[in-house]
Formats: sequence, structure tokens, C-alpha cells
Amino acid sequence: MRAGETVAPVGKLVGFRPMSVETGTAVFELDAGPQHANPMGTLHGGIICDVADAAMGVAYASTLADGESFTTIELKINFLRPFKSGTLVATARVVKGGRTIGLTECDVTDREGRLVARAMSTCMTLRGD
Repeated sequence: MRAGETVAPVGKLVGFRPMSVETGTAVFELDAGPQHANPMGTLHGGIICDVADAAMGVAYASTLADGESFTTIELKINFLRPFKSGTLVATARVVKGGRTIGLTECDVTDREGRLVARAMSTCMTLRGD
């Protein structure tokens, strides 16, 4: 995602949005509510993973040259505290870029800065068709 681009369709569906994008970093937010809950009434882990994945993907994409794209080849997340509702902040950064493989990480926190989850993603840069 580059400046001026709109939110991806999945972002509209789930409700997350980019707050800032710089080269190698991205911050996304999600206003979590009952529509995002699991059967226990806390935020569904897949939703947390989704917003983290989006932030990491945009952070990685911000480092690519024209004509390059990428795909995620591995994603891992640790859930560290339950979250019911309110604003989640996903702060992603590129840990290591490379010609073919890169590593990103993302801290997902509540508004008070308490760590809700930490995610890591391995990305493969694609060139050409």
C-alpha cells in the first residue's frame, strides 16, 4: 500500500485501517466490538492475526521496488492477553529485507500499550510475471 491507496477489501470487511506507513513500517488500527468476538466473548484470534498480517504486509510492501510484489510464506503469532473490545494497534516493522526473503514482526497492543499479541512473518519477494 502506498500513499493515496485505499484500504484492501479485507480491511473494509474486518474493519481495520492503516494509520501510518513509512518505508519498512506500518501502523494499523482496529476498533474491536462484539462482531469480532469468539464464543467466549473475547476478540477472535483470527481477527488479531488478520490485522497483524495486514500491517506486516504493508510494511514489507513499502520496501519493494516498482514491479515487485510479495507473498507471505510463513506466519506465526503468540497471543499474550485476552482482549474484549476497544482499539487495537498493530505496529509492524521489517526486521530484515533481502533480495528474495524478508522477515517482519508486529506488536499488537491495546490503547494503553499492553501487549496483546506478537506476530512474525516471512515474506518472499516476487519479480516479473
